[in-house]
Amino acid sequence: QVQLTESGGGLVQPGGSLRLSCTASGSFASIAAMSWYRQAPGKQREWVASITSGGASNSADAVKGRFSISRDYAKNMVYLHMANLKPEDTGDYYCNADVRKHLGRPASSYWGQGTLVTVSS
Repeated sequence: QVQLTESGGGLVQPGGSLRLSCTASGSFASIAAMSWYRQAPGKQREWVASITSGGASNSADAVKGRFSISRDYAKNMVYLHMANLKPEDTGDYYCNADVRKHLGRPASSYWGQGTLVTVSS
């Protein structure tokens, strides 16, 4: 079984910073892309940022220049570095990973339980 566990959410004032972490655990052969998504109250889940196994990253226009994604391959972790946070960044943030449980088999998508980020004064 593959598990993704997020941490680092909390309450922060506008203009502040937070770093979210996600750890993949369990039995698997490799992890391809890892991503962050978020879901604001009453809205659909949206993609925030992704990073490939080779280190190429991309992020949504709404967070470009403020958020960055990084990865610790040895620890099977992915981070979301958030700066200059705005109230509209409030929501549940979810980690997603494309995981190959066995070599040569297709990757499957796994999700974490989410961590809440609240941006408010």
